[in-house]
Amino acid sequence: SVLSRYENQITILSDYLEEFPETDEPVWILGRQHHLNTDKSKLLLDISARLWFTYRRKFSPIGGTGPSSDAGWGCMLRCGQMMLAQALICRHLGRDWQWEKHKKQPEEYHRILRCFLDRKDCCYSIHQMAQMGVGEGKSIGEWFGPNTVAQVLKKLALFDEWNSLAVYVSMDNTVVIEDIKKMCWSPPQSSSAAHSSAHVHRSALGRNKNTAGFCTGWKPLLLIIPLRLGINHINPVYIDAFKECFKMPQSLGALGGKPNNAYYFIGFLGNELIYLDPHTTQSFVDWEENGTVDDQSFHCQQAPHRMKIMNLDPSVALGFFCKEECDFDNWCSLVQKEILKQQSLRMFELVQKHPPHWPPFIPPTKPEVTTTGA
Repeated sequence: SVLSRYENQITILSDYLEEFPETDEPVWILGRQHHLNTDKSKLLLDISARLWFTYRRKFSPIGGTGPSSDAGWGCMLRCGQMMLAQALICRHLGRDWQWEKHKKQPEEYHRILRCFLDRKDCCYSIHQMAQMGVGEGKSIGEWFGPNTVAQVLKKLALFDEWNSLAVYVSMDNTVVIEDIKKMCWSPPQSSSAAHSSAHVHRSALGRNKNTAGFCTGWKPLLLIIPLRLGINHINPVYIDAFKECFKMPQSLGALGGKPNNAYYFIGFLGNELIYLDPHTTQSFVDWEENGTVDDQSFHCQQAPHRMKIMNLDPSVALGFFCKEECDFDNWCSLVQKEILKQQSLRMFELVQKHPPHWPPFIPPTKPEVTTTGA
């Protein structure tokens, strides 16, 4: 608790700028443009609608005997939760859904929130993420980087039948269109042999039929691109392309921050990034008997934090959500037009075919034996 209080003070002193400046420049938040002069209240509503996950205390010990608070070590896990929660909101409620204090929310909203509560039986809880991280070489209570969080979310999504997401984490700064389409159109069968043998036919209705006769559709895509945008500091050559990603309608923002200090970046104003900060320790909240969640502490209701983009640690992960195949095709076009064609030093590569020197791509399937505690 001493560490988290100290961390909070440092964060407040170095990064917290209480009010937005008077400016004609647009503010971009997850693919939406706002103008401070005309619709500042809309901007603040848009920001407060994002689910905000912070350190918590007094939850059941992780693994039965582990920590009962993630203060001081769980900030990147909380940022990963925020990015994934934004994908689920887009999936079930739409990007333009708004949250208002004390207003009755749809059942899907409470169901999304229940996925992230600090209980061992919630599919994206701090318990599940910390324990799945053990398989990625991270001890419980150890700090994660952006790529580790992405790998953990990819594995946990296999157990999440309600949201049925296809999670693709790029390798070697390369996004492979062929692999993503193979994963998002793959039929819902458990064995990888069935995946590779099923020949997929697309009908005009955007549905699939494989040779076994099953009908499937495009699985909504969560695309995460871990990047290194410099050695010790961010290389200025990447800044315009990085900002361009927040303008895309598919944007889920970015995971990153400073060494051992993670933030969830949701937009920018000029050369300042706008972010949600997980470095506040709140008490554990459980769901009510009727399945709803007291959600006041899951929305940041104050002016958001900002930091200069050049202060960003070069290790980041971009996130995008494509509910339908046309969203992904549109994203590919935007990347070609706005990022790849204008950059001498490319932030990442987008290729049509699976590189021949890579191991074959097999869409991930739910393991037959589950990880302990997952």
